Amino acid sequence: MKFAHGIRRGCIIVAAALLSVSIGAQQNAPTAHDIAARVDRHYNQLHSLKAGFSETYQGMGMKRTESGTLLMMKPGRMKWDYSSPPGKIFLLDGKYAWFYTAGDARVQRIPSKRLDDLRSPLRFLLGHTELEKEMGNLTMTAGPNGSYTLTGQPKGQEDRVRRLALTVTADGVMTAIDVEETGGALTHFTFSDEQSNVAIPPATFQFTPPPGVPVVDALPPAER
Repeated sequence: MKFAHGIRRGCIIVAAALLSVSIGAQQNAPTAHDIAARVDRHYNQLHSLKAGFSETYQGMGMKRTESGTLLMMKPGRMKWDYSSPPGKIFLLDGKYAWFYTAGDARVQRIPSKRLDDLRSPLRFLLGHTELEKEMGNLTMTAGPNGSYTLTGQPKGQEDRVRRLALTVTADGVMTAIDVEETGGALTHFTFSDEQSNVAIPPATFQFTPPPGVPVVDALPPAER
């Protein structure tokens, strides 16, 4: 009887210890606020960034995948330099956004403040990042290999974007972005080999139209 009582007592102690460990782990698990703060901290200390990207779009009965190099420099400059398709460029110079693909009959230009583009969610990284102010209804889920996904509604794009999800490392480095449009289209970005505070010549963010190609002031998508 004493032996059985000792076994029961030992089991109770083990169970209590395991419960304590489980509760402690839950208490130490990061929240959406914690992970958003890590993203803010990582990108606020940067003045420039370089990374590879892949972009997959599914919608309107089509699917396409493109890739290239993303360059960013504060304040307000960003360049998506596509290697596939070659010659495609989306550029923010701090004042205008420029769109051009080699062989196009024209260059499209729009004031950056009026830009409504699926690549523009990254613009919040070009100033002082406060992710929780940029996204409403922010939630977080844990993913594989210590990653986290922050999901919310990008403010100011409610008419076009239903959901924006950022996949980040435990240190707050973005590795993927998923954008779900209100019409059902999905765009998935992945990022690789991020290099922080690299030297980027300022001229990188100056766009000069090819000779003989006119510049057309485009309208935001909602106004087209």
